[in-house]
Formats: sequence, structure tokens, C-alpha cells
Amino acid sequence: MGLSTHVLDTMHGCPAAGMSVSLYVHASTGYELVKSVFLNSDGRNPDGLLYQHSELKMGMYRLSFGVKEYFKSRGVVLKEPTFLDIVNLDFGIANPDEHYHVPLLVSPWSYSTYRGS
Repeated sequence: MGLSTHVLDTMHGCPAAGMSVSLYVHASTGYELVKSVFLNSDGRNPDGLLYQHSELKMGMYRLSFGVKEYFKSRGVVLKEPTFLDIVNLDFGIANPDEHYHVPLLVSPWSYSTYRGS
């Protein structure tokens, strides 16, 4: 249960170790930052879940992935302005009793996501 993410670098065929990820929750004043992390060598939050089951509530959330900085740190030469900078994924939690896994598959020029398990 809870909320998790996993990022795979499809350009290099590996987890996106070191990528920054920020989690936001939608409130009446807009999106509010909950936490920011740097992904571990497996492309996951080093502390496990982003939200524990008991903390997860129904509502709208945003994950922001630092794609540009990640690829620059890997030595990828990118034209400025870059095609992708920060990838924001806005998604809803309808049933907080279920597990929500939000993976990101990313290159400097494309990304995809889905609700994982």
C-alpha cells in the first residue's frame, strides 16, 4: 500500500540513479511540496515509499522529475533550451487503500508512465 515511484533511463538502459524527484499534494492554494528526494542506484526512493499507507489520502498529486539535470549529470550534451526539463506528472488517488506505483521511463526527448503495481 502507499505511493511509490521508479525511474528508468531508456537512453542508457539503466535506473535513473541520482535523479531528483519532488512530490506535491494539491491543496486549496495549489500544489504544496511534501518532499524531495534523489533516487538511489535502483532508480527508487532510498527511503522506500514516498507516502506510507496511513498518510495517503484521496486527492490530486504531482511528481516532478528533474530530467534535464539528470541527463546533464550523465554527460549527455543537450541543446539549450532542452526539449525536456522537468517532467510533471499530475495524477489522482481515488482509493488510498490501494497501492499506487507511478513509474517513469525517460530519455532526453521522450517519456511515458503508467499506473504500476
